[in-house]
Amino acid sequence: MEDSLGKKIFRIVWKTAAGFVGLSFFLVVFFWFIPVPLTPLMLIRCVEQVFAGKEVRLKHDWVSIDEISKNLPLAVVCSEDQNFMNHSGFDLKAIERSVEASKHGSKRLRGASTISQQTAKNVFLWPGRSWIRKGFEVYFTVLIEFVWSKERIMEVYLNSIEMGNGIYGAEAAARTYFNTSAKNLSRNQAAAIAAVLPNPRKYSANPPGPYVQERIGWIVGQMGQWGSLRFK
Repeated sequence: MEDSLGKKIFRIVWKTAAGFVGLSFFLVVFFWFIPVPLTPLMLIRCVEQVFAGKEVRLKHDWVSIDEISKNLPLAVVCSEDQNFMNHSGFDLKAIERSVEASKHGSKRLRGASTISQQTAKNVFLWPGRSWIRKGFEVYFTVLIEFVWSKERIMEVYLNSIEMGNGIYGAEAAARTYFNTSAKNLSRNQAAAIAAVLPNPRKYSANPPGPYVQERIGWIVGQMGQWGSLRFK
C-alpha cells in the first residue's frame, strides 16, 4: 500500500514537473514571435489600484525594437547591465560584488540582476524576494537566453518593464514623460527613463529630481564612452 502510494505521488510530481517544463518552453517560444500583451506585474498593479480605491492606470503600447530610438537600449545597458552583450544571462562578477557587499552589511545591493533576469521576472513571474521566486527566475533566464536573441530580450525588456506609476514600456514612457514617440527619444530623454528604473514609482523622468538628474548625467557620460550598441 505504501509502495503504491509512493508511486502515485512520484507520478503526480513527475507529470507536474514535465507539464511545467513543457508549458514554460512553449511560452518562451511563443513570445519569441508574438508581442507580450500583459505581464503578471501589470495585473498585480491593477489589483493594487482597485483595492486602494484608485483609478486603474495601465499605459502599455508594444512597438518593435526598430521603432525604438537606439538611444534607449544603449541607455539601459549603460545604466542597468553593462555586460549584457557578453554574459549568458548572469553577471557573475556583479553577483560576487553583491555578496561581498552583503557580508559588510551594505543595504544597497543593486547591480547583480541583469537585463535578462529582469526580463524573465517581468514576463513570467511575480515580484518578490523569496528563494522560490528567485529559482524560477534563474530557470526562465536560462530559457530565454537559450531561445531568444539578445535583440529579442532587449525588445521584450523595453516593452514590458515598469517605467512609472501605471506606465509600462518605452512607447508609454516616451508619450507620458516627453510627449513624443519611443522612436524619437533623444539621448538625454533615454537616459532620464533609464535613470528611474531602479524605482520607477518613486522617481520621475520628467521633471527629474536631484537624484535622477545626477543619474542622467552619469548615464549620458557612459553612453558617450560606449558610442553605440550593436546587436548584429
